[in-house]
This record gives sequence, structure tokens and C-alpha cells, in this order.
Amino acid sequence: MAKKEELVCNSLIEIVGKDFVSNEREDLYLYSRDGGSTKPRRVDYVVAPKTVEEVQKIVILANKEKVPITPVGGGLTLNGLVIPIHGGIVLDMKRMDRIIEVNESSRYVIIEAGVSQGALISYIKKNHPGLQHSVPEAPTTATVVANLLIRGHGTLAQSGDNSNMINGMEVVLPTGEICQIGSSCASPYWFSKGPLPDLAGLFIGWFGTTGIVTKASLRLYPRPGKRDMMLFTMQNPDLIPDVVYKITQTRMADNIGMLEQEKPEYMKGFQFIAISISGDSEQEIEYKRGILGKIPQTCGDNENEVTVMEAEMIPLGVKKRFLDEPPFAAVAADFRKGGGFQYCGIMMPLERVPEAWRRGMEIAHKHEMLFQCANQVLSSGHEVMFGFNYSFNRADEEDVERTREAMEETNKLGLELGGIPWKADLQGQKQIIEKMDPNTLELMKKVKKLLDPNGIMNPGNWEG
Repeated sequence: MAKKEELVCNSLIEIVGKDFVSNEREDLYLYSRDGGSTKPRRVDYVVAPKTVEEVQKIVILANKEKVPITPVGGGLTLNGLVIPIHGGIVLDMKRMDRIIEVNESSRYVIIEAGVSQGALISYIKKNHPGLQHSVPEAPTTATVVANLLIRGHGTLAQSGDNSNMINGMEVVLPTGEICQIGSSCASPYWFSKGPLPDLAGLFIGWFGTTGIVTKASLRLYPRPGKRDMMLFTMQNPDLIPDVVYKITQTRMADNIGMLEQEKPEYMKGFQFIAISISGDSEQEIEYKRGILGKIPQTCGDNENEVTVMEAEMIPLGVKKRFLDEPPFAAVAADFRKGGGFQYCGIMMPLERVPEAWRRGMEIAHKHEMLFQCANQVLSSGHEVMFGFNYSFNRADEEDVERTREAMEETNKLGLELGGIPWKADLQGQKQIIEKMDPNTLELMKKVKKLLDPNGIMNPGNWEG
């Protein structure tokens, strides 16, 4: 072991204990890759802190020794965002798993960065059954804070993406200071980001390059007594913007998803719009069904272009996708031998969805894949997350490379249509930066340099 490597490893052991530090190849292997098509990268150390003070000491050590740090939650981004680009320390946050407080009156919860979606769902259901949080389409092992920071979206998407639900946070800055963001900086209550300057934006969407969030407060919402769904079908994606606009005008949908898949065969050629609705009584559900059920009659050139599927005809997989908690995002995937799954998410204006639909199908067929897309309407129609889904065989490098090429093409398509790739991989980040206003890029560089003068925080991201 080299002298510096031994020094860093021994110093990490002094901070967290020998059971929570490793530089052994078999341990590092797990952190050198994720579930997507990103090629593995080098990891030098993995460390699992338990307290914010331990995180602080690790950051101070990394600054002293000029060692990169990459924080990781569940490691499920699929785009390589928590695989180090320049090696160094992977900071596994999962031991920081306390649910600290639920404030029922002001409807918020304070959690540490390692709390998983499954843990929070179970805790709230058991102890505060009248409340809920916006649950993303991710495995239960995904961490809540990481989802907030990558602008994830969930079951309450009509209220916006999940980052909109952040009230405040505790952050270890790249130089080691511990900072409170939001009302908690001047109040014992973590109820709001305002009316203070909105410093939370310095850490949302930055992929861990500006600091390590160790605690967060997020909004909770009333949990309705009943939930149900409706499904609209059509065979013309040009109709989608009008249908979605009219659905959101009613303000009755909790969540709106759009999907198409070429397998199973009976779904091929159809576009589906799934609407999640809720209420505290069957009468309320039926009232919403009645209002929403009239929308198809007003769309298209004839009354049969958009139809409402009878409840008993809705496929079980679609119901699970939209009514389970968490929703099962990959239920519609055409999994190939080898089990690889990747998607390219683009945030885009509603009016560009039809073209994205058609051209996305062309890209999938070009790369010998079935077309499958899963899309979500956010913020009552102010934006759409368009997800182009690709399955591949992990053991077939040609198949993996086709997926990488398809990802690059769909990122390019999204930017061409006026959208922005969501949680973009390195290639996607480069494509965004090439389109970006140069003064905006310079501002981002200044912010990163000011917060992280030694360049230790997940370096290589947002650098072009």
C-alpha cells in the first residue's frame, strides 16, 4: 500500500472505525458501477459515516490530502452520477438513517441523508397514517434525500418535482463547515425555505459537486382515504397536448403518466394516459371520474379518437405502476437476457411531446430495440418528463454500446426540441454545456470554485 493511501485509509478508520472503511477490491467493486450502461470507474476507498461530525472530519481530511469525494445514497441513478470520475473516496450515506421528526401541524419530516424510500413510507404509514410524501418511481432502497437533490418526481407530481418539496437542509460544505439552509438557520422549525434567500438551489441538481447534504426537511401532504385511476387510450400522439391540458385544467389529478410499449402485442400502437385520482369517499372519486370522463369527447376530430378504458379492462401492470407505493417504474420494460435497463429522461414543454414520441420510436428501432416510453406530467402541465426506456444485455458489449449510442441520440433530440436532459450522464452534461449560455456556465464555475476551492467534490461533473 502506497504511503499516502495508507495514511488516508488509517485516518478514515480513526474517524469512523475499522468496520466502516475499506479499500479492498471486492468492496470497491460494488461502488465502481451502477445498474445502467456506464463503464466501471476506479474507486480508492469507501467509508460509511454515522454522524454529521464524521462527515465533516472526512471532508477536512480530503481537503488536506487533495482526495476527491463522491457522496452516494442508494446508487440507483443509472447514469453514473455517483461513480467517481477521478477515483478517491466514496462516501456511503446509508448509515445516516434517522427519521428525526414529523411535524403533523406544519406537515413536514426531517430525515438524515441515508433514509430510504421504503423506510420513510413504512414509518409514516405506521405513525402518521393521515400523511404521505411524494414517492418516486424507484426501488424502496433509493434514498429520499438523493431523490430530492436530483430533482426526482413522484406520486404527487402535479405539485411539482420532489425538489420543490424541500423546506431546508443541513449541508457539510466542501471546506468542512456545517451550514443550515432554510428556516432552520434562524428557527427551531424546519418549515420553509423562505422568506430567506433560496440557498437550497446551490445543492439541487449539482450532482454532489457543491456539498454533502446530511439532513433535509421535506413537505408532507394529507393522505386521502381512497385512490383510483383512469386510463385514456388513443392512436395519435398529436392529441396528447390537448388531452393533458384539459386534464390539468380540472385540477383533479394527483398524477398523470403517459406511456407506450410495443410489448405485449395488444398494447402496440396505442398511447395511454393514466390518471391517478383520490378522495375521502367513493362519491368524491365518482365525481372526479364523471368530470374527467367527459374529456375524451372534446378531443380530436371525432368522438372515438380518445377513449376511456373500462376499469376492469385496465392491465394489472398499469394499475401497479400508478397505484402501488412506490410505483413500479419498470413494469412495462422489455427486459432482455442480462437484465440491463437504462432510460434517458428529458424535461420538455408539453407541446413538444408528439415529436419526441415519433422520433424516439425511430431511435429505438434504429438501435434494434422495441420502443417503450414512460412519461410524467409535472407541475400541472408546466413541464413533462419524457423517459425513453432502453433494455440491454449486460453481458453483450455490442448491446450495451447500442444503448449508449441511443442515450446520446435521445439527449441530442431532447435539446433539439427545447428540452433539458434530466440527471444527465457525462455525455449528456457535455451536450447541455455545449448549448448553454456561456455566461451561465461561467457563473456555475464561479459557484463551484467559491464553494470547493480544492476541487474535491465529485470532480468531473458539470465540467464539460
